[in-house]
Amino acid sequence: MATAVAEPTAETIPTTTTTAVPAPEASKIFVEPSPQRPIGGRVRWYRVPIPQKELAKLNQRSNFWGFLQTAGYLGLLAVTGTVTYMVAMRIWPLRLPMWWNLLATIPLLWFHGMCWHFLINGFHELIHDSVFKTRGLNKFFLWIYSFLGWYNHIQFWASHTEHHKFTLHQPDDLEVTLPQKFNTKDLLKWELVNYNWAKWAIPSHWRYARGKLPGKWDKQLFENDPVLYRKLKNWSRFVLIGHAIIFAVAMYMHWWALPLVLTVPMMFGGSIHALTNSSQHIGLRDNVPDFRLCCRTIYLNPFLQFIYWHMNYHIEHHMYAAVPCYNLPKLHRAIKHELPYTPTGLRETWTIINGILEKQNQDPNYQFNADLPTAPRFKSDAITKNNGNGNGNGQADAGAEIPKAETDDIVLGVMAKAGAPVHDIGSSVAQEQASTPSTASTAS
Repeated sequence: MATAVAEPTAETIPTTTTTAVPAPEASKIFVEPSPQRPIGGRVRWYRVPIPQKELAKLNQRSNFWGFLQTAGYLGLLAVTGTVTYMVAMRIWPLRLPMWWNLLATIPLLWFHGMCWHFLINGFHELIHDSVFKTRGLNKFFLWIYSFLGWYNHIQFWASHTEHHKFTLHQPDDLEVTLPQKFNTKDLLKWELVNYNWAKWAIPSHWRYARGKLPGKWDKQLFENDPVLYRKLKNWSRFVLIGHAIIFAVAMYMHWWALPLVLTVPMMFGGSIHALTNSSQHIGLRDNVPDFRLCCRTIYLNPFLQFIYWHMNYHIEHHMYAAVPCYNLPKLHRAIKHELPYTPTGLRETWTIINGILEKQNQDPNYQFNADLPTAPRFKSDAITKNNGNGNGNGQADAGAEIPKAETDDIVLGVMAKAGAPVHDIGSSVAQEQASTPSTASTAS
């Protein structure tokens, strides 16, 4: 089902454009694509059931753990940036012979840039407003992360809300669309000096600052919301002016290395982040109401998991988005009995992904169907069948218990209630949140 969805002429989304999504030979469980629904209509996601008290505990935000993650990561950037700056500027006690300083600056700048790239994952968590118990702290650090990373949190909030509600369901989610491509030549560019970052970051903010909405997705999100549109423009103006001041002061004071470590570090060392972030959805299925099939969880070493803000637990994050990032390992342990195989490390992960991409090059309609240990248990939709030997009866387990958390307010979590800019995400969802009980209500 990797074929692109055509522009809809009626207010519906096609169920599928192919007869079936190929599944690996070992898979016994196949989940049918999402049933036909209106554009913007609710996707009835399957979530692994969790006892209400346990989920309420996992949803608890903590200022202590929030500071440990947020300030700890910023502290790492401060150390790598300061050391890189001192070596590049030959400041005592890191003053070495000039050529030694130059040779030392290159790997230090690479490592600093590598760590800096993961700002977007902290920015992403702060957008969810789930890092700190005190919401003012979430907003304060969101502004810092947005400025340092050249991100527009107004644009991302509007887009990411839709991504969580309609993950890989076009045209409602255009933040991530399949099939995704991954080019090793681009990886080498990200590893050395990524000039494309500057070509993207500065022009995109310039367009927003001038009130231009360049693409279909931005127009879909902002054209009918003048308040959000104004905030979008104002934040991009602030980012451009702020970084221009940093650059001007640095040049006037002859601090030539300051922009390298504070304004443009994302031009360096981007390959590790590209490998981690790109693994989240690539090669998986779209238009399917099961996060286990459209998201990927992987195991990483403790350091990489920390700077990645635990987003390697990506199935868990989508399934219960109100759970703070530092509680995702606990959530993983609670539901892993229903999750597909979890690869360990980037090497194994990308060995699997490269195999999928190779098949997609041969067959553009191919999508990987993960081997699920359990079938999703929906309340009424007949969407599961056993296709291991081609003899499934095509009937859903209609009598199975449906988790109480199967409602959209747990998808949005506190993201839509956190003092972030109010965006019209559909009156049907708002009404559903007000009328449907959920085990996630303690997170808001």
